[in-house]
Amino acid sequence: MRTLQVDLGERSYPIYIGAGILDTLGELSEKHGITRKSPHLIVTDDQVAPHYLSLAVERLKSQGYTVITHIVPSGESSKSLQVYEEVMTTAINGKLDRSSAVFALGGGVVGDLAGFVAATYMRGVTFVQIPTTILAHDSSVGGKVAVNHPLAKNMIGAFHQPVMVVYDVNTLKSLPPREVSSGLAEMVKHGLILDRDFAYWCRENGQKLLNLQPDTLIYGLERGCAIKAKVVSQDEREGGLRAILNLGHTIGHAIEAVGGYGRFLHGEAIAIGMAGSARLAEMLGRNSDLYDETVSMLRAMNLPVTLPDDVPVEGIMDAMQHDKKFAEGQMVFIVPDAIGSVSIVKDVPVEAVRSVVEQLKGEE
Repeated sequence: MRTLQVDLGERSYPIYIGAGILDTLGELSEKHGITRKSPHLIVTDDQVAPHYLSLAVERLKSQGYTVITHIVPSGESSKSLQVYEEVMTTAINGKLDRSSAVFALGGGVVGDLAGFVAATYMRGVTFVQIPTTILAHDSSVGGKVAVNHPLAKNMIGAFHQPVMVVYDVNTLKSLPPREVSSGLAEMVKHGLILDRDFAYWCRENGQKLLNLQPDTLIYGLERGCAIKAKVVSQDEREGGLRAILNLGHTIGHAIEAVGGYGRFLHGEAIAIGMAGSARLAEMLGRNSDLYDETVSMLRAMNLPVTLPDDVPVEGIMDAMQHDKKFAEGQMVFIVPDAIGSVSIVKDVPVEAVRSVVEQLKGEE
C-alpha cells in the first residue's frame, strides 16, 4: 500500500493506493477516529454495488461498525437535488448523528453526491472517499463536492475534505473500456498542466494503462494524485492556482450539459475540451505544436478529440455562459503554454472561443 498526503493543516488527510486494500477498511476507519457509537452511511450506485458493497459493509461490521446503505442509479443524472434529497432521507431515517460518517463507494458522481450529503448533513459530518473508477483519482482528491442544476454542472456545492481516500485498484477491474478511457483523460490532464515528463509517459504507456496493467496503473494513479494533492495543498478553495485543474473543463462542462449529462462521459467531454484549449492556445500565439501533441496523447487513451456534427455550436456557447468560470462577462480559460505548463487567461474573446468550437466540429 502506498500513501500520499494532502497537506491542508488540520484538514490534512492521506490517500491510500494499493491492490486489495478495501479489506482493511474497518481498520483504517478506526485509525482515523471514526466512532463505533454512531451509525454510518455508505452511498454507492447500482453498477458498483453488486461488486463491492457487501465487502465494504462486511469489513466495517467486522470491526464493530453499524452501517446503512443507499444505492443510486449510475450516471451523471444522480447528481441531482432529487437524488440528494433521497440520500438525505436515508441518513435521517438511519438516525445518523454529528459523529457519523458518509462513505462514498464509487466513481466521481457518487463521490460528489455523497460528499455534498456529508458537507450538509447536520452542517457537516465525516466523509470517506472509496473511489472505484480511474476518473475518481482526480475527483476524490481535493474536497470539491456538488450536485448539478439542469442549467449548469456543479453549481450547487461545497468544499468538504475527506478524512481519507482508500483507493483499491482491484475495483478498477470491473470497469468497461469506455470508462477506463474516460478516467485516463484526467490522468493525462495532470501531466499537461504540471508535468511534461508524466504527460509523455502517459502517451508511451497508453496501451498498458488501457489494459489496466497493475504496476503501470498504480504508478500513473499515484503520480496523478500527487499532482492534484500538490495543487490542492497550495490552493484549497480555488482562489488562484487550483483553477489550472480545470484545463479542458470550460468547453467540456458545456459539452456535458448539451449532451444532457448522459451522452458524453466526463472524461470524453474533457478530452474534447482539452483539444479545444490547445487549439485556442495556438490561436493566442502559444507553441504551434501544442494541438498535435495534445491530440496524440488523448488518442493514445482512445479518447475523442472532436465534436459530433449534431452538437450545436450555439448550444455549447450558451452552456458556457452558465459555467462558474464565466466571470464578469468574459471567458476564463486555462490555456496551455507548453506541454506541462498552463496559464489562467481571464479575457479570452468570445469569438475566439466560438471559432475553436466550430473547428472542433470540423476536424477529422
